[in-house]
Amino acid sequence: MQANIFRVLLNAKNSYLLGNLARYQSTVAGVPIDRSIYFLSKIDKDEPKFNKVLIANRGEIACRVIKSCKAMGIKSVAVHSDVDYNSLHVKMADEAICIGPAPSIKSYLNIDAIIEAIRQTKSEAVHPGYGFLSENMEFARRLAEMGVEFIGPSSKSIMAMGDKIMSKRIAKEAGVSIIPGFDGVITSEEHCLQIANQITYPVMIKASAGGGGKGMRIAWNDKEAIEGFRLSKSEAASSFGDDRMLVEKFIDNPRHIEIQILGDKHGNIVYLNERECSIQRRNQKVIEEAPSTFIDPETRRKMGEEAITLARAVGYSSAGTCEFLVDSQRKFYFLEMNTRLQVEHPISECITGVDIVQEMIRIAKGHKLKISQDDIKVNGWAIESRVYAEDPYKNFGLPSVGRLSSYKEPVRNIENVRCDSGIEEGSEISIYYDPMICKLVTYGPDRQSALDTMVQALDNYVIRGVTNNIALLRDIVTEENFVKGDITTKYLQKIYPDGFKGKSLTKEQTNNLLAIAAVVYSKEILRSRTIKNSQVKSNPNSTFSLYIFDHSQVAHRCQISKEGDKFVVTLDDVNSLTVSDSFSLFDEVINASLGDQNVTLQLISKEVNGDISLQYLGTKYKLRVMTENSYDLLKYMPKKKQVDLSSVIISPMPGIVKSVAVEVGQMINEGGEICTVEAMKMQNKLVAQRTGKVKKINTKIGDQVDEGKVLVELE
Repeated sequence: MQANIFRVLLNAKNSYLLGNLARYQSTVAGVPIDRSIYFLSKIDKDEPKFNKVLIANRGEIACRVIKSCKAMGIKSVAVHSDVDYNSLHVKMADEAICIGPAPSIKSYLNIDAIIEAIRQTKSEAVHPGYGFLSENMEFARRLAEMGVEFIGPSSKSIMAMGDKIMSKRIAKEAGVSIIPGFDGVITSEEHCLQIANQITYPVMIKASAGGGGKGMRIAWNDKEAIEGFRLSKSEAASSFGDDRMLVEKFIDNPRHIEIQILGDKHGNIVYLNERECSIQRRNQKVIEEAPSTFIDPETRRKMGEEAITLARAVGYSSAGTCEFLVDSQRKFYFLEMNTRLQVEHPISECITGVDIVQEMIRIAKGHKLKISQDDIKVNGWAIESRVYAEDPYKNFGLPSVGRLSSYKEPVRNIENVRCDSGIEEGSEISIYYDPMICKLVTYGPDRQSALDTMVQALDNYVIRGVTNNIALLRDIVTEENFVKGDITTKYLQKIYPDGFKGKSLTKEQTNNLLAIAAVVYSKEILRSRTIKNSQVKSNPNSTFSLYIFDHSQVAHRCQISKEGDKFVVTLDDVNSLTVSDSFSLFDEVINASLGDQNVTLQLISKEVNGDISLQYLGTKYKLRVMTENSYDLLKYMPKKKQVDLSSVIISPMPGIVKSVAVEVGQMINEGGEICTVEAMKMQNKLVAQRTGKVKKINTKIGDQVDEGKVLVELE
């Protein structure tokens, strides 16, 4: 079922048009699933259209394409691996067909299997999403031979622009500014060193067919160049089936700005303004926004015109993105062109009102663009946070796997929020695919309103069962430099030089956290008393003497009294706080009045021994609450022995062992490579924490290992 609703959002200071709101209602296991996308151009029901489109992808982008297909009255076909048989995109599609086992190379990268699925379902067109086969020239060519439309650029355009080496040559000939580098394929480690020294360090080593940060390394010296070449080449082969590498000058501290374009098959091309994508870790984007705080109208126009010039040079049609590095003087350099739909396309849709996926489908059918450059405005501001199943405390995000035991998106109870996701409660995040949970988008008439909504959305986003990066996202969007727009691609390293450690709380914020923990503990006591003696009316007034260990293991004396519909909490005999009794112990999100302020927390867990885990300001804190008597007995408890982690190499995340660089009996220096573990197609080198002799190796190449698995032991 579907309904198109025209919505104009008004703000007291600034009226702005977001466009038509298309809501798609589908029922999964009897529960209505509501997803929203915003677009300006109306759907012409009389316009010729495809009857059936196959989506050669999975997860959130497959769901996103299905939504536009439903809005246009086009039947959709989902393909899936055997482990994805119960995925949301499979449930949403009109048809679904299994294309192979879990590994991507045997399913989503298996061209023959997808071609067979197209034949079986009699699909007229294929949308590849992003990643997988979206920039595969062979796939586009074979579809053309079948008479099946590829919803994307032609195979010639993919070949010209999808290959970083060729695209730079074309850009140079077209007069587009490019980054100094070697205009060819790097054939070996020695060749890499030769070119790197000619260009001078730092250099960027990257896969010719790469994207999404995979197969990319920055090298500052010869040692890093050799290591970067080896790891990037291996990643490229695994992710893209193409291990050709190139080397170019690395521009230190730039901004990463990209221009979204749309072109039809009749020579009409427009640019949909810019996106700021500078917040990155391991060359993968974390937070994007549109427009950029740094780009002025004149620079926007110049970048857009260069992007169109480049597109015209290769006869480009469909959606595409030209990526640029921009220095402090707003001088920009062409980086690469992504000949596909970008992950971050929703923020461009929000500020322009253009449904990019719908336009891609129309263009593939042969229709002209309905919009001209004069129609494209900057209406408001949009920000996208990539919510991943990752541990942000480990190198800004090592993958996590598991089942979503509880999952509630904030789109239902907060205005101006869009969630592009491909999962639901009960879904599983596996080691085989990208660990993205959702693209959380907020928008408004100006940047600050979009930021304020993002903070509210992150505080109310309930994710249980997998580790996630909400703590990092929440900290970034409230950090002073980010709020001012003072960012570069080095932002994370600059703001968190020792890695992300979580939110640093002020004394007032710590007291707020302790007060809520005390109330949770007291409410549990009152509830248990009521259950034990249900015939007796519970006393609305009660007093407790407690001790609370905060997240730093510092003990605080606490007096708490229940007075009608509020709790009065006194900490360390000094700080008195009044907390409204406005939440239940069954509420995952706690919205409470604390004094004269409103606070939002999440109750992650509570144990019978007084251990309470609360999420506050995005970060999870573990606290322990106990009675005075229990506190007095603590001195008799034995101390827990500390494990010497320097003597073992532990897998920091679930993954597959790709290499083992040591043997039993071998001496290894501190920092020396022990092994490499691959997860979600990203390779992570594990090194020795101290000098020692290898005592035992508990793994081998090809092993699938869990997080915490001891891989190698040192004497």
